[in-house]
Order: sequence, then structure tokens, then C-alpha cells
Amino acid sequence: MSSENETPRSVLPYPPIKKESKFVVLSDWDGTITDRDSNDWLVDNLGFGFEKRRALNVETLEGRIGFRDSFREMLESIDHPFDYCKEQLKQNIKLDPGFEKFYTWCKANGVPVVIVSSGMAPNIRAVLSTLLPGPDAEEIDIIANEVEFTDPEKKGDKWEIVYRHPDSGFGHDKSQAILPYRDLPHRPTLFFCGDGVSDLSAAKHADLLFTKVMANGHSDLKTFCEREQIPHVPFTDFNKVLERVQEVVAGKSVETVLKEEGN
Repeated sequence: MSSENETPRSVLPYPPIKKESKFVVLSDWDGTITDRDSNDWLVDNLGFGFEKRRALNVETLEGRIGFRDSFREMLESIDHPFDYCKEQLKQNIKLDPGFEKFYTWCKANGVPVVIVSSGMAPNIRAVLSTLLPGPDAEEIDIIANEVEFTDPEKKGDKWEIVYRHPDSGFGHDKSQAILPYRDLPHRPTLFFCGDGVSDLSAAKHADLLFTKVMANGHSDLKTFCEREQIPHVPFTDFNKVLERVQEVVAGKSVETVLKEEGN
């Protein structure tokens, strides 16, 4: 396993970084851009269920197991063909109520939005195709894990996750999507939006971190940031993110925003 200070080996390609952009938004997918976590939905409804899944989340949050291993265990409990799982997600997963407006504004104002997910890219693209108009679903860059069909016919009756960073305890170390921007001659302001344990590796590297809070007040990432004293902006939907991103793009400093949010 890679140590925390080593750059983890990636077995999947990255899209080009946005070298010319003054501002870049990177966002988790599940439970952040979406109204619920699609992988949690699969495990809770097609796998071993909520109680065991949540117990593994807590183990990960408290550092007793890595996200890579706990997530693999969850996915291995799902004994359904991949296409069936994908169709179930298309029927049951919706966008955060403010995301389409947020994405439309970002696109119109030259602010790239990149999805950085510990889920599997084919599932993300499939759900997006049902929720965003026109070509938008195909245009958004997705940095995620992949899937391999393991049944003899390669139809997807049996499948497993292909981790972007198989040697990392995160499986997908999201910090690696952010850190290349730090080395650019004209470094952009980086926004990151997340909600859960898979976002912990990215939490310290954004200029302005947004932590998604569910309607019941739950947010593993917010809990982590409070414990580690990482400045952040809680939000319940992307209307709040849009408001704060617009302010920074218009000239307000990140430091001022964080101070106004009680950091």
C-alpha cells in the first residue's frame, strides 16, 4: 500500500487539467451532486443492507479500516448483473435540487466542473444521461473508478470494481485530482464539494471546501472537518455553493467567505 506521502499509482487515465481556468470546481458525486448515495442505495437495497453498510462507514471514519477495503466488501455483497444495477440507479437517483442551475452558471462563466468520485464511471454517466439536458451529461469530466466484467461471457452478470489507485487505502485518492493544480504557474482557485468518508483525502487541499449536509443533519465529511479543524462551508443544496462561488469569482476572498461562515 502507498504511504501517505507517496503519489499513488493510477491504473486509469486522467482527463487534461484545466490549465487556463482561474477557478475550478471539483465535486464528489454520490450524496453531493445527487440526492442520495447511489452506492449506498445499491448496498442497502441489493446487497447486505443498511446496518452492516453503516457499521463499515463508521469503521472507515474512525480509521480502523480503509475506504478501499470497506467499499469492496460492500460491493461484493451485491449479487445482481451490472446492467440491472445501472438501470435501478437511473430510476432511483436524482440530482441535488440546485445542481443543474449551478452547472449552467459555471458553464456560462467559464468555470469547469469536474466530478471526482469513488464510485464507478459507467454508473455516473448513466444517471447523468437521465438528469441533465442535451450534451451536458457527456461533456462533464469524470474522474472515478471503473468496472470489470468477470463472468466468462463478459456480459456483466458478475462484476467487480477497478480502483483507480489500487495500492492506496482510498482506492481512489481524490487528492490526486486536486494536487496537479497546485503546480501550475497561474494556480486557479479550487473549490471542492463533498459529503463523506471517500472525500477525506481531498478535504485539506481545496482553497474553499464545501461539506454537504443531509436533511437529517448528517455529514461524515463535516464531522471530520470539525474534528480536524479544517475550515469549510456547510451546505444543504447547490444553491448555497452557487452563491458562495459567485462571490469569490466576483472578487470576495476565500478568507472572508470562511470567516463569514464561522471558521
